[in-house]
Amino acid sequence: MNAPDPDFEQQARARQAQLTKPPGALGRLEDIACWFAARQKCVVPKTLVPAITVFAGDHGVTEEGVSAFPSVVTGEMVKNFARGGAAINVLARHIGARLTVVDAGVSSDVSAVQGIVHCNLRRGTANLVQTPAMTRNEAERAVALGRVQARADIAHGANLLIAGEMGIGNTTPSACLICAFTGAAAEAVVGNGTGVDDAGRARKIEAVRRGLARAGSFTDGINTLAEVGGLEIAAMTGYYLEAAEAGVPALLDGFISTAAALAARAIEPRVTDWLLASHLSFENGHRIALENLALAPLVDLQMRLGEGSGAAVIVPLLQAALKLHAEMATFAEAGVSAA
Repeated sequence: MNAPDPDFEQQARARQAQLTKPPGALGRLEDIACWFAARQKCVVPKTLVPAITVFAGDHGVTEEGVSAFPSVVTGEMVKNFARGGAAINVLARHIGARLTVVDAGVSSDVSAVQGIVHCNLRRGTANLVQTPAMTRNEAERAVALGRVQARADIAHGANLLIAGEMGIGNTTPSACLICAFTGAAAEAVVGNGTGVDDAGRARKIEAVRRGLARAGSFTDGINTLAEVGGLEIAAMTGYYLEAAEAGVPALLDGFISTAAALAARAIEPRVTDWLLASHLSFENGHRIALENLALAPLVDLQMRLGEGSGAAVIVPLLQAALKLHAEMATFAEAGVSAA
């Protein structure tokens, strides 16, 4: 697997020290520029070319009353993506990102929808409270699907990858994964998702506890995904793994994407070298997951939409950091006396 180059990061920091500003005056914007320098392996990183892939899938655990919306909404939102009407469509247009929507496991039939990638592996997962969400083979195929999509995005010239998701009920398997990978308790991780009330949250906590208890111990990352994960989450896992393998940074979104990142790390620990946390989600366990990954979010906008929207919102901030690094004059160029 590729590794960031610390020499380029050091050279980028040396350049930052020569720019016409007090040392450290741009705060984390300086760190961002140097982080990309190490990964692009150049002192002045190139402008970011983002690509977004949204993976869609449904979840049998919705039978437990864990979602405020019915599963049919997943397919309806896939159609909305295809028409260009969702938040992520707006944001992708705003930042000039290539946007791909993938049916990884939608329960309703969206085979006639044009403008999406049709790779339905099964019509939604099983109820993880009662049985494994999917077979190991299905989890492996979902991870492979994510890898394929990452390669496609990179082949189209992307040097920053964003994975989004759409799946009614997917905060419940994500909470299961975060608990499994971090050891955190269900009540600390489970939030209100897309808007369930306190009774709904209690049902989610119980579903997570029961699902984890049913599964028992986990043997590896793929096994954990198969037992308590989701098809779109496993695809996101593969997307992050392939990004790291190719040496292309991936910008994490929120709660679900971070659960996928934990799964990716369980499969390949070095994947975290290529992950950048965009924002802190409104969902309870997101902070726990990010801290476990040793990633610090750039902003807190109290978002909880998914789709890759939080990550997309941050791209202009990243571009600004790289522009400042590339285009500010040095003290010598400007004829300004350094301290």
